[in-house]
Formats: sequence, C-alpha cells, structure tokens
Amino acid sequence: MKTEQLYSLFKESTGVSTDSRTVGKGQIFFALWGDNYNGNKFASEALAKGASWAVIDDPLFEIENTILVDDCLFELQALAAHFRKEMKVPVLAITGTNGKTTTKELLAAILARKFKVHYTKGNLNNHIGVPLTILEAPADSEMLIIEMGASHIGEIRTLCLIAKPDYGIITNIGTAHIEGFGSVEGVVKAKTELYEYLRKVNAVAL
Repeated sequence: MKTEQLYSLFKESTGVSTDSRTVGKGQIFFALWGDNYNGNKFASEALAKGASWAVIDDPLFEIENTILVDDCLFELQALAAHFRKEMKVPVLAITGTNGKTTTKELLAAILARKFKVHYTKGNLNNHIGVPLTILEAPADSEMLIIEMGASHIGEIRTLCLIAKPDYGIITNIGTAHIEGFGSVEGVVKAKTELYEYLRKVNAVAL
C-alpha cells in the first residue's frame, strides 16, 4: 500500500496508536518492533478492541483489516511526513543537550496566546514520538512545536525530513548522553543537523 492510500485511511480514522493496550476505536494500529517485543503479535488484539486497521510487517499475522508493509516504522514516519506536508502550518523544531522540554513548554504557553498550538507532549521526541506528535495534531492547528532528541548522529536529520521545520532552535550543546556520539564533536555534528536542514531549505534558525 502506498503512503497516499494509507493517508486516505488515516483521514477517515480517529488517529493512530502503537500500543494495543490503549488503542482507541477507529484508530490505525502500527505494529512496531522493540528490543523485547514484536508488535505484529498484538495486531489481532488491537483490531478486537476497535482499531479500524492494523499495519503489520510480518505476513504470518495477516488477517482481515491488516495492511502488510515492508517496515511499520518507516510507514509511520512516511505517513507523518505526508500529513505534515498537507497541513501547511509553520513548524518550530527544538533540540539541544538539555533545556528542550522547558523551552518547548515556555514557547507553547506564549504562542498559544495568539495561535492554536499543537506541541510535543512529555518527551515524545524520538523517531517514534515525533511522527506520533505530528499525526495527533488537530485539523485546526495553526502552529506545531516539535521537540527533537537524538542518541546518535543522523537522527535529527531524519526527524527534520519528517517534520520539515520552518524555524529551529538549539538550546545548547553539552557533554550529557555523549555515549552514542563518540565525542563532543559528535554531539555538535548531531545537534547542528537541525541548522543544516534549515539552511538547505532557506528556513529560519533562531
């Protein structure tokens, strides 16, 4: 199934879910993999609880109302990127070693005085959380604030291709959580992927 077809189903749904325990009626369930679980095993449970469709990537679990794809995570990210493009609202991205969540909350509180702002809840700022945040945006949103975290080089670049920010802020660059980056220079390279994206699309760095 192409992303455009999945997007048509998404527009008719009540949203998306990656957790069969809390999936809502009419939602599309994405069977993601983890270190200790295989989401495909819970597709039937999600459908029994009222999910309209279950996106799976293992043919062994195909039943009625499942959609078989090559990679569930890739399809979730592609769907979010497509929805973001269709929304046509400004997106502000925030990253940094620390201070991301506080900065996000402050900006959301200020901007909400003039705009209908949808923003990252909690710390859903990774390769799964960012797509979910975008896909949860109400249709009448006037601005999105997306927090972006990273544990390795290349992650911010991927998140930018999904969220397509028009504005970006790097709160700071430090040595916390340096394990996945190898060095301070690696942290710098990872975080500045946001500014590199903004430069390429002629967007605004704050």
